[in-house]
Amino acid sequence: MKNKILCGVVVVLSLILVGVVSFKKETNFSYDEKKEPEVKDEIISPEKEIHQIKVYNQEKDEITTMNMEDYIIGVVAAEMPVSFEIEALKAQAVAARTFALYKKEHSNKEYDVVKGVSDQAFNTIDEMKKKWADKFDENFAKIQKAVIETENEILTYQNQVIESFYFSMSNGYTEKCELVFQQALPYIESVESAWDNKSLNNYEVITTFEKKDFCSKLEINCDEIKINSMERTDSKRIRKIVINDKEFTGVQLRTLLKLRSTDFDIDIEDKISITTRGSGHGVGMSQYGANGMAKEGYPYQEILEHYYQNIEISKI
Repeated sequence: MKNKILCGVVVVLSLILVGVVSFKKETNFSYDEKKEPEVKDEIISPEKEIHQIKVYNQEKDEITTMNMEDYIIGVVAAEMPVSFEIEALKAQAVAARTFALYKKEHSNKEYDVVKGVSDQAFNTIDEMKKKWADKFDENFAKIQKAVIETENEILTYQNQVIESFYFSMSNGYTEKCELVFQQALPYIESVESAWDNKSLNNYEVITTFEKKDFCSKLEINCDEIKINSMERTDSKRIRKIVINDKEFTGVQLRTLLKLRSTDFDIDIEDKISITTRGSGHGVGMSQYGANGMAKEGYPYQEILEHYYQNIEISKI
């Protein structure tokens, strides 16, 4: 009789334990336990592999395999001001996740993405703590919310993951992809972005060069500096410019002189003053434009549909 009672107790305890385990909520985000996002380097199943990303840190010359959603938290923290509206942060999360998956699908290296401006910037938990100090908890929670509420969402065009370029601030218009990256993409055209305007800090910036420095960077004769001709795109950016009979594209001049954008005017006096409007390459989603749309009540889906044409929001 005692043995029967003991067996019954064991069975009941076992059922209770199973119930507890069954109802435990699993999450990719580990901040609730005050830990850094989980970082693994292991053999994983094909079903789970798409939710992992291999990140190459050039400074440390190391590759880290991360959970995709933890990676996106770090990208949003690095790429967009945390002060931005939550719907803008959500749009950024989807664009960043899409870009990461696109790079992953087209990578022929041991890693998928590079940590840095060549692909996407990324902040570790320690870097966020250093940047935000006593605002860390509040800011992390805000970015985590944007990522969780768009979890696994990506942008597709005709069932293919798009190359979701984005940048800081436009001059009032975004640019056609082929005029910057030499490839036409049907889902990235020039669109108006009226939310990027003179009301924003650093919309217009003047950069000054000594004449010798200017000529040295462009490798031109400095006896007399003369702009022979200038051609602009429909978005008002410089397509081509000829200085002292030497032709440059706007992209080339921006790179050589480290200008904020390719929408600029050049004033030649005792020094060279260049006034730029906006910031970044101009292709895809304007981050400040996205924030302007969010302030006007647009949800992140409509923000993405404005900057990327004829796309669908799909799930990984």
